[in-house]
Amino acid sequence: MHVPTLIEKKREGQELTQEEIEYLITGFTSGEIADYQMSAWAMAVFFKGMTAVETQHLTTAMMESGSVLEYPEGSPRKVDKHSTGGIGDKTSLVLAPLLACDENWVPMISGRGLGITGGTLDKLESIPGFNIHIDERRALTQLKSIGVFMIGQSADICPADKKLYALRDVTGTVPSQALIVASIMSKKLAENLDRLVLDVKFGSGAFMKTRKEAQQLAAAMTKVGKLMGVQVSHLLSPMNEPLGRTVGNALEVAECVEILQGGGPADAVKLVLDLAEQVSTAKRSQLSAWLQDGTAWRKFISLVYAQDGDASSLEKLGEVHRAPVIQPFLAKSAGTIKKMDAETIGRVSLLVGGGRQTANDTIDFAVGLSGIKKVGERVEKGESLLLVHARDDQTLRLILPLLEKAVEIGLTHD
Repeated sequence: MHVPTLIEKKREGQELTQEEIEYLITGFTSGEIADYQMSAWAMAVFFKGMTAVETQHLTTAMMESGSVLEYPEGSPRKVDKHSTGGIGDKTSLVLAPLLACDENWVPMISGRGLGITGGTLDKLESIPGFNIHIDERRALTQLKSIGVFMIGQSADICPADKKLYALRDVTGTVPSQALIVASIMSKKLAENLDRLVLDVKFGSGAFMKTRKEAQQLAAAMTKVGKLMGVQVSHLLSPMNEPLGRTVGNALEVAECVEILQGGGPADAVKLVLDLAEQVSTAKRSQLSAWLQDGTAWRKFISLVYAQDGDASSLEKLGEVHRAPVIQPFLAKSAGTIKKMDAETIGRVSLLVGGGRQTANDTIDFAVGLSGIKKVGERVEKGESLLLVHARDDQTLRLILPLLEKAVEIGLTHD
């Protein structure tokens, strides 16, 4: 096959065959097809798009560029969820152990945070000792014993995606729907799942800003999953304000501990149950009972122990990772919270050190925001709208103007 001809074919909006797509992905992964040729092809896809069948072939080729998890005959249902990323989105840490209570196997391969959205792996690594790099054999043994693992993407899983994503990142082709779908689904389907639920966010703190864009992406991912024989469902969830009341790694894990012990913020609990219902056979009342009675909490403790984590630190993470400066941000007037902008709050968390601006940045587990008021809540003048956890006063001064922009209070006339 002739690479320039395939680039031209896509540039003219024609459909590529399965063989042509496999040739491109295999050649690119092995280094036989040059980055500049793959960049041109990605740009052609960006402008001309791909059909559902082309996207399925691309997803399969990327998935098969590495190893796909294999399970023993007759093992339980394999289920997982994927979130398109948001601010304060800590649902995986509660959902994975909860789903394992229902005798599902939950082989969760997660990512790191980049930019303003947090990553599950960074949150897990704020638990002292937690090991996200367990090998496939150990991961499978863990599934057999406790029904869940939470690990990072190894070099063996979807190497084509890793390589293509790095290229898209520097060539302005990240927002291509077909390439987004193939990237997400190839990684998730390498887990060899029976059921997958997609949590597709929309709003200021999400990749997709409008509900319509989120719906299009969700429909495209669902279609590809179904073409590949996986039962895929999706939820659209708003991301105009942070999820729950914390943003920042250790702070969010502490909030997950609250939820797993039967408490926590109502919006985060509701989303966990909404997602769990989509892939579990248990009724919502049963799933809720497992959060209330400590069953899911005990499962989380066994997960932390299984992956070398210090489970005794879970209930005192606030002391293990305590920021030197903890300062309330106060309401300048009484009224009702009209806006608590997720994107701006995500940027604040990034600036205090809770996120990465480049892939090589190190994360400060202790910093972030807690006690965040929710839209619709009433506040008095001088009341704390949130607590900022920072390394030093200089950082605090830097982010104050952003917080002024993030919050809007509607005045009430008594």
